[in-house]
Amino acid sequence: MKEQIDNYIKNEIKLRGSLIGVCILSQSSGEKLYEHMSCVRLHPASNMKLFTSAAALAVLGKDYTFPTEIRMTGTTVGATLKGNLYFVGKGDPTLVPSAIISLSKQLLSNGINKIEGDIIGDDTWYDKDRISPDLVWTDEQYYYGAQVSALTASPNEDYDTGSIIVEVTAANVIGDKPAYSIFPKTDIIEIENNAVTAEEASEDELVITRGYGSNVICINGNLMLGSVKRKEFMSVPDPSLYALNLFTRVLEKEGIIHRGASRLGNTPKDSQLIVSRNSIPLVELLIPLMKLSNNGHAEILVKEMGKKVDGEGSWKNGLAVVKREMVKLGINMETIQIKDGSGISHNNLIPANEITHLLYEVQKADWFPSFLNALPAAGEDDRMVGGTLRERMKGILVKAKTGTIEGVSTLSGYITTKNHNNLIFSIMINNLLNEEDGKLIEDEIVNIIDFFG
Repeated sequence: MKEQIDNYIKNEIKLRGSLIGVCILSQSSGEKLYEHMSCVRLHPASNMKLFTSAAALAVLGKDYTFPTEIRMTGTTVGATLKGNLYFVGKGDPTLVPSAIISLSKQLLSNGINKIEGDIIGDDTWYDKDRISPDLVWTDEQYYYGAQVSALTASPNEDYDTGSIIVEVTAANVIGDKPAYSIFPKTDIIEIENNAVTAEEASEDELVITRGYGSNVICINGNLMLGSVKRKEFMSVPDPSLYALNLFTRVLEKEGIIHRGASRLGNTPKDSQLIVSRNSIPLVELLIPLMKLSNNGHAEILVKEMGKKVDGEGSWKNGLAVVKREMVKLGINMETIQIKDGSGISHNNLIPANEITHLLYEVQKADWFPSFLNALPAAGEDDRMVGGTLRERMKGILVKAKTGTIEGVSTLSGYITTKNHNNLIFSIMINNLLNEEDGKLIEDEIVNIIDFFG
């Protein structure tokens, strides 16, 4: 196996000028079977989520849930609340439109159909820093770069927090503007549609963008007549206001009359809980987090760990918790730099041998089955099983975490080879001119491991 991998790395043209770290261990003994630059610190991309998920399972536990509360001050007279209503977020990343509808119906069932005070969104469970450290500013407009807030909402059950779905459909007449829709509907976003329906147009001629910090989404370019709907997941400029706006819109639709303002603020300590809901447990949340590589979930987990352990939901406190948990697992933190929970930062630095060491050590934890189950399974068509590996390495028994940022591609996990050997591997490639080439290189190396390992 060593000779075959060495020859491949030496001769692969796409690797010229790049850096690649590879480490392979025996899954049962931890014995190192192969290494190539395995001690060199490289950008892990979303392989960072392996560390975040392991820490969250250890600190929060697999049954941990995130509550969302509706509270009140003042008194009720008949069906009228003579006071303020508070929509309190505590990090729940699974607050989809149907969940908000359910909360409003529970409010009605508690006998309240009129609010004379204000409706106040409370996102103070976490600190005010909403953009993850070192996020490339052009990524902030997309779902994978969405701001992190304790009060947030997701458009569907992928739970892409702080984002909406923009759909664009070609008109029936060449030269006309295509139609568009957003889901869920919200008043905090404006659409500027400058696109044109064209007789011919390539798929990438339609561009959907949102300027940094802006609430205007621009649709530009051409969309070919008769083409399939173009769909883009875009982040919103303020996830707290977004969730609050969805809530107030639902209350209105459900017939709850509101006379006051809608704003963000703090919930008084003497407020009264009316209704609440809990998110799915962490063991279930890890499925979209790891299978679909959900950045927002990873950053929420970091802040939640900081809140639970040190009383402050911040990246500073949360990452300190992650680092302490890694030390407990025997990870050499003297050779690692961690800047976020998702891996989107280009300043995270981890050697391949520390990733394989983590994957070896977590096998001893009682929560390991949950961790392993959350990893994408190669070649499995169900996206909540195969995840980011569903179209890769078909026929090879691999469970592994992918990672992709500009110039970076990584893959780390477990493999049962054709010779029935259970191995742990990490492949980290940096300084690629095209990060998509990295996936092909990783697959070739995994094929070598599978055949010769």
